[in-house]
Amino acid sequence: MRRYLLVFPVFFILSFAFAQNAPESYQRAKSLLSSKSYWEAIPLFKEFLDEEKYGSLSNYAAFHLAEAAMGANQPAQAIDALKVVALKNWPKSDEAKYILGLAYFQNQQNQEALRVFKLIKKENVILMAENASFENLKKTSASFMVANLQEFKDNAGYRMALKIVLEAQTILSATERAAYYELEGKRQETTSSIVKDPVLDIVVILPFTNSTSASITNVSPSDFVFELYQGVELGVEQLRASGQKVNLLTFDSKRDVNHLQTLLKDPAIAMADAIIGPIYPEETDLVSAFAESSKIPFIHPLSNLGERFEQMKYSYLFRPSVASLSAGIIKGLKVQSWGKRVAIGYSSSLRDEKLGLLLKDELTKLGFTVIKAQKIDARNVGTFLQSLGVRRGNTPNVDQVILLTDDPGIAQPTFALMESISTSVPILVMDSWLGFNFANFEMLEFPNFYFIGNNATQFDTEDMKVFRDDFYDKYLVYPNLNSILGIDLVYWLHSNLSPSFGMDLRRSLDTKAFQSGKLTWGYNFRESNNNHYVPVFRLESGELKPIE
Repeated sequence: MRRYLLVFPVFFILSFAFAQNAPESYQRAKSLLSSKSYWEAIPLFKEFLDEEKYGSLSNYAAFHLAEAAMGANQPAQAIDALKVVALKNWPKSDEAKYILGLAYFQNQQNQEALRVFKLIKKENVILMAENASFENLKKTSASFMVANLQEFKDNAGYRMALKIVLEAQTILSATERAAYYELEGKRQETTSSIVKDPVLDIVVILPFTNSTSASITNVSPSDFVFELYQGVELGVEQLRASGQKVNLLTFDSKRDVNHLQTLLKDPAIAMADAIIGPIYPEETDLVSAFAESSKIPFIHPLSNLGERFEQMKYSYLFRPSVASLSAGIIKGLKVQSWGKRVAIGYSSSLRDEKLGLLLKDELTKLGFTVIKAQKIDARNVGTFLQSLGVRRGNTPNVDQVILLTDDPGIAQPTFALMESISTSVPILVMDSWLGFNFANFEMLEFPNFYFIGNNATQFDTEDMKVFRDDFYDKYLVYPNLNSILGIDLVYWLHSNLSPSFGMDLRRSLDTKAFQSGKLTWGYNFRESNNNHYVPVFRLESGELKPIE
């Protein structure tokens, strides 16, 4: 967990004793200031500003006058009182500069405030000035912040405010991007101010509701987002029960980018060790940008569409990318050597269409003949298969068929056709088909279905039995694939975000190749931002086995 030593206290009034024998009206002015009677205190302090008459007492009178003026929301009076006094050499000159800087900020004179702060020498006052800089600049325009970075880059509050301002933008200009990279370099110099502890802090950001919903209770328990979260929640509870230190914080993105931008300013998110979610592209792009700038791993839990993350350092897909799926399928075809003739059917989903077209190109380059590659749906999948000669009493004109879809509406007529015609032509499908309740693949005359691993589940392990029982005891339903992905994701993070690697996910992943999953067959994230372990399975005596 990251703990930033830079904190942000609100403005507070400083008060100094000066002399035991100060005039009575001066003492009364201080009492009025203490009781927040600012307007009454101001004229009394003004009586003591004459340095020739009151000597060093005039410096303290000016200081307290400025305090009273700030309390009365009169920053111009505070500036007039301190702009000369703050530059004198006296015991409280740094504190006077701090109040003068606050007055400049309140008077919308940001440059003047920052220049006064640069003159402060005392460490404790510098910290207060940096805190004030952050609070007053975190909503300032990026153009002002970038233009003045070189002059004020030694101010940690300025740097942090600029970082917040730049991260709030969806698009950065070349100048802004250069400033951002410079900030990242500055952060490298100050890593000693960040303390890591052994607690795994996980933040979940998911669209539990939409922007018009009142609360999370509006989400159906059968919603895939809720199913995913249930798995995450149970995984965290299991780790805690085994003595592991894990924190879980959950946020509702509401499918509202403006709301999400506000969420990302929450200090708890900035202190996370990993962020799970959100789901949808407009949200993931925003969180990915935040993750890259904050150096906090962001993991998309469900998607296979990772091209936009390929050049990122802190953004991951928990599942294989389209490119990894394609490579795994091709490897399986090469191992089996069924022949060179291939047909590809893909659904209208973005993943399936991209994967189908990529496979077509890659297989063609490798010398395969793609007999047909077309979009399929529940109505035409039977016609598609029969047009390939996959029908009773006929020799198919393909050596294997690849069907890319998770849609049970397409799977059901496909399975029914295979039951009726008893063909032996290999059919490669996504491993999600194993969960469809209408399909008993062991009843087929020929075991011709093969399953493409997409974080494939191990169904018959002791861990799975324990998970199913625990899940049912907690939620009164049995888990599905989304819940299994949720718990496996938690265990994967726990295995790879460890104090021994400085809670550095990338470093840990690159030291390993294959890792077994808790409930899935496993992962390989070495030098990759997605799981490129994509086996193809066959069913043998009721057990899934990777084809070798």
